[in-house]
Amino acid sequence: MDQHMVSGHAPTPPAARMENHGPTMAKIAMRTGADLLARTGSMVAYEGFVQYESNPAALRSVASQWLSGESVPLMRCHGDGILYLADYGAHVVCVPLNDENLSVNATNVLAFDAQLEWGVQRVKGMAKFTGQGLFNFGLSGTGWVAVTSRGVPVVIDCARAGEIFVDPDALVAWSTGLEMKGKRSFKASSLIGRGSGEAYQLAFSGEGFVVVQPSEDSTERLTEQQHQQQA
Repeated sequence: MDQHMVSGHAPTPPAARMENHGPTMAKIAMRTGADLLARTGSMVAYEGFVQYESNPAALRSVASQWLSGESVPLMRCHGDGILYLADYGAHVVCVPLNDENLSVNATNVLAFDAQLEWGVQRVKGMAKFTGQGLFNFGLSGTGWVAVTSRGVPVVIDCARAGEIFVDPDALVAWSTGLEMKGKRSFKASSLIGRGSGEAYQLAFSGEGFVVVQPSEDSTERLTEQQHQQQA
């Protein structure tokens, strides 16, 4: 095999605990004592000695208490080596948290450091917005998080951009320290078909960032599509 033909796809030495290998894969530098929680079935390859336990009992006991529907099927990964994760070709964003809080749609969670505090959190003021429930997957502490996006996402620094407005169905994740409020507007295009003519946006402002995907599919439709792909 001509090595020059494949050199552009060969892995490089890890520069951080978690980083991208191409736009649709996460590369994690695994080491003993630094476990990772990842979406079940997301492992596509690994180097070295890496083991994983699908749906451990401790995670099952937590998940059984979630009544919101925002649960995430997780596996615990541990060992020494390099772990590669992906989710049906979705784009991946690796986010470092430094004593920070992040709220993520459950369908967009790919992996996170096990030492982070995590669980379902109530999102105030979201009940009336299409595609979002009253609950989201919350993460806090210091460590790394990998989230997925349907297409190349935009990560907006609200401190630099000022107030920004996001379609709730395109929202992937946001810093929970941001101020969030809802806004209604008239959208002429939604008068066609079943639309009511009324559109909703979420306004974010303050210190933090928002991850937005180039898709307006709701959480329910995305979940249904993933189930069809798994079948």
